[in-house]
Amino acid sequence: MADHAKPLLAYTERLLRDRHTAEDIVQETLIRAWQHTDRLHASQGSVRGWLLTVARNLAIDRIRSACSRHERVGAEHHDAVQADHADAVLAMVDTQALLSQLSQEQREVLEHTYLYGRSIQETARMLGIPPGTVKSRQHYALTNLRSRVATGRAAK
Repeated sequence: MADHAKPLLAYTERLLRDRHTAEDIVQETLIRAWQHTDRLHASQGSVRGWLLTVARNLAIDRIRSACSRHERVGAEHHDAVQADHADAVLAMVDTQALLSQLSQEQREVLEHTYLYGRSIQETARMLGIPPGTVKSRQHYALTNLRSRVATGRAAK
């Protein structure tokens, strides 16, 4: 069987245009050959022909299953650039530093209105304060944050 591995790999790689997937197909083909050795030796025709047919059928199945999932089999997927989340982490650290400089009351109002998406009236009811106080705290908190961001004083 080892004599057939390189030609099988070359054949499936040409079909799929993806070496990694071709290697998987060749491995599966050789496993099936090992499981059906009795059929290989008893049948008419060449062993390589049987192996190429099995490999071709497996490759077609792989392509069809990828198409049904709206994927493409190809080498371009193996070198895809992963998004770097360092900027998001840095933004979160900066945001936490900025929020820590606000009063507890201002942080609570921003938490309810922005983080939890509550209205002014809902926030006022939850905190037990008038809606005008919620608006005032929200206004001063945002003004404070904007001025700190503009001057770059997040960590001070």
